[in-house]
Amino acid sequence: MSHCVHLASDLHLGAEAAMSSVDRERAFVTWMRDAARGEGFAQGRPATELHLVGDLFDFWFEYKRAVPKGGVRLMGAIAELTDAGMPIHFHVGNHDMWTFGYLQEELGVHVHREPVVQTWDGLTCMIGHGDGLGPGDRGYNRLKRVFTSRACQAAFRLLHPDLGMALAQAWSTRSRQKGELPLSTDLRQEHLYAYALDRLQRTGGTSIDAFIFGHRHLPLDVPIEGHEARYINTGDWLTHFSSVIIQDGRAELIRHTPGT
Repeated sequence: MSHCVHLASDLHLGAEAAMSSVDRERAFVTWMRDAARGEGFAQGRPATELHLVGDLFDFWFEYKRAVPKGGVRLMGAIAELTDAGMPIHFHVGNHDMWTFGYLQEELGVHVHREPVVQTWDGLTCMIGHGDGLGPGDRGYNRLKRVFTSRACQAAFRLLHPDLGMALAQAWSTRSRQKGELPLSTDLRQEHLYAYALDRLQRTGGTSIDAFIFGHRHLPLDVPIEGHEARYINTGDWLTHFSSVIIQDGRAELIRHTPGT
């Protein structure tokens, strides 16, 4: 069976940008449905599975009996597709790591907290959001240990959702702005490129054909120096509106024009 895998990331639903959050949500839902049906940009290339590669939400936290307001179009589209049998994989990002079962139980998605390695039609890919990988992210990794601590999560849950979500939204905005750095003129300074290069050097260059990450908001498809593998970044749905298709053993970066 031939595979056709569609991937996208960094919608940051709830964050305002040149296009409003609601309009970006509508555009992203259209992307999902077109990918699943093989329509629009995906004409003749219907998805066999979808991968949502993190930071769909600018902030997400599941309380015992509440989830953040908004996102109903996205949630409805995910449920619609999974109910129809479409496998949907969600790779948690640094803005939406606090999912504790709701997405799996309510929407039927497969949730991944660490990068996964998968082979489709001979192309072996590592897929993950990308936060915390590579050199220079030590400060974030320390912070991530706090965020993933059960004690800290339990303490945050004691806050009223209005207060907790307001505080978290302010942090999310600062974190997103800090992470939106321009592409370095030296790819070795790019954390995720450096991670991929180091991984290949440690494994003899034969383990992965494509490293596919989000997080950096920079649509990229570049060869990794000294190797046949590529580093591909899915970009974002804040300013770039990009995605990746894996089909017939090759990965392709695609730019979209919402509303057309």
